[in-house]
Amino acid sequence: MAPTLAVFKLASCDGCQLTLLDCEDELLALTGVVEIAHFLEATSAVAPGPYDLSLVEGSVTTAEDAERIRAIRAASRHLVTIGACATAGGIQALRNFADVDEYRRVVYAHPEYVETLATSTPVSAHVDVDFELRGCPIDRRQLIEVITAFLAGRKPDIPDHSVCFECKRRGTVCVTVAHGTPCLGPVTHAGCGALCPAYHRGCFGCFGPSGSVNLPALIPLLRRDGLDEDDVERFLHTFNAAAFEKFEKELET
Repeated sequence: MAPTLAVFKLASCDGCQLTLLDCEDELLALTGVVEIAHFLEATSAVAPGPYDLSLVEGSVTTAEDAERIRAIRAASRHLVTIGACATAGGIQALRNFADVDEYRRVVYAHPEYVETLATSTPVSAHVDVDFELRGCPIDRRQLIEVITAFLAGRKPDIPDHSVCFECKRRGTVCVTVAHGTPCLGPVTHAGCGALCPAYHRGCFGCFGPSGSVNLPALIPLLRRDGLDEDDVERFLHTFNAAAFEKFEKELET
């Protein structure tokens, strides 16, 4: 019997699921060796669990999300979270630094109809996760590596070094050194192929913190390159705000 693959969505934009669909040729090959049992972005046909591998996109932002992820975990032999929302709470985790009730009053004509939690949290805050694949959106090559690794019973070969390594590998001149451009590459997880620096832009931290974050060394460089304290905070509070927050707190101690 072929192993079963399931893909689920919580609070997200669907971009990471679309990355799987964009794999095209690789996805066709994958369907020849696995049964795609649940993937509503691709098909309405659904097979019941348990599932050998479940991919989960999106953060937990409602009580219903929290209940669903517990059920998904119970039905999954392996659970992998994909994307910044599922691994770090996503850009919607900006609510964690504000008054969510005030947001509801300002945005919605009838806020009493909107049920939401005060925070947006990663899946790992609610259930055990076997692997976290970072990115906003995720990288298709890394996604295929993770899927094939779990199906083969081995550890995914996903490095945890910074974007700076990727700049060196592709021969991209450092935008900070050469042009004084503020860049989060030194503290951001590799995986994008150093896309922004290749186009002379600083890294925005789409893939979240790397395995060796050193904000005390980076922040003076950001200030040297023109960012004040508020600018630095905004720079860190985008796709992976909640993930970078713990490193910011270390600066305060």
